[in-house]
Amino acid sequence: MLAQFKRHLDSDFALLKGRKLLLACSGGLDSVVLAQLCIKSGLQITLAHCNFKLRGVESDGDEFFVKQLAKNLGCPITTTSFNVKEHIHENGGSVQMAARTLRYVWFQELMDKEGFDYVLTAHHADDSLETFLINLSRGTGLEGLSGIPKQNNKIVRPLIGFSRNQILEYAKSEGISWREDASNKENKYLRNKIRHDIVPKLKELHPTFLDNVKRTQSHLNHSNALIENHIQSIKDTLFKDTGDSVKVKVEALLEYQPIEAYLYELFKDFGFTEWSNVKKLLSAMSGKEVLSNTHRLLKDREHLILSQKEPADGQILFIDEDVDEVNNPITLKIESVESVETSHRNVIFLDKEKLNYPLILRNWQKGDYFYPFGMRGRKKISKYFKDEKIDVHSKEKQWLLCSGHDIVWVVGMRLDERFKVDGTTKNILKVTLSV
Repeated sequence: MLAQFKRHLDSDFALLKGRKLLLACSGGLDSVVLAQLCIKSGLQITLAHCNFKLRGVESDGDEFFVKQLAKNLGCPITTTSFNVKEHIHENGGSVQMAARTLRYVWFQELMDKEGFDYVLTAHHADDSLETFLINLSRGTGLEGLSGIPKQNNKIVRPLIGFSRNQILEYAKSEGISWREDASNKENKYLRNKIRHDIVPKLKELHPTFLDNVKRTQSHLNHSNALIENHIQSIKDTLFKDTGDSVKVKVEALLEYQPIEAYLYELFKDFGFTEWSNVKKLLSAMSGKEVLSNTHRLLKDREHLILSQKEPADGQILFIDEDVDEVNNPITLKIESVESVETSHRNVIFLDKEKLNYPLILRNWQKGDYFYPFGMRGRKKISKYFKDEKIDVHSKEKQWLLCSGHDIVWVVGMRLDERFKVDGTTKNILKVTLSV
């Protein structure tokens, strides 16, 4: 197996040569064999062990074993421990998901702090098969059936082409010892049920079942790559970046059929799961939206607007008379000047004597109105936005500069007539919006 592993490194993992590598080692069969193979192949590894304190003295025994392994291999080691139950109490989720999250966050911290190039994990072909069956049972797309990738950004899996049986036979032939986790034999977890009850029967039916699935997953990966390239070319055409959001023209989007498949591929990376609701947006009225945990998809006239979810509106900032600069949530410069210069959307001149301090900077609200500069009479802000063809997303981000209950400036858009500089003005205030 060592010779095969070295060939595997040369053909698929040449990027690991000469790099600083962090190897996740639990003390179990797979990670111990991976550590042995890496050392014998001349890779520069540091073992990383997480003690989750879930099995009492057994967990501590795993940590001691891995420390001894590092000593025997002559390689560095770093360890940590976590309170998994406390993490679940604060964040929810299962023991397995909590442990996974804690582990990978720690790996990233080590990479950032210690300069590791990659993290090696000991996932193998049987793990990929189990993942295939789990995803198949739950319902999934091509990516879910493609198994565990050999590399995912900085996470690399050099054993993914080897079976559990190959790894076990190598360990026995080399006299390698490892730690057994009793929980791996329990069938209360779905993966263990599949591992112990389903996979052996499938292998009995087809002795080459694992190799067949590996080939199938390879084909699926190739097909998925073609789809991703196609979808990226469509994104380049349809997705118009506006700075803090992306606009997609509905009419152009509807040219791609079947639309359900394209919606899934275009928006799946933004956390959306309610795909029937996403489809309904295409024919919905302006203002309708679908939310994921991280993003928002909003219908606005003939467009869908994709943006990151933001904190709830309602932030209010008070600006005292002696303040000459505001840096959050927007940047304003406030200064006294002797005369009026050329004004535009981002620069206004005010009669200071007409202002009541502190000034207020807030989001616009329904029912707000002002007296637009250069016009007679008042106008609702909502009507002004409609006339200016301001989209829903931009409206929600709009700030107002106010004097008491009166709007002084629809910031970056229009001054209020009541606060303009005229022939009686003695103190002129210049306000500049930096964009």
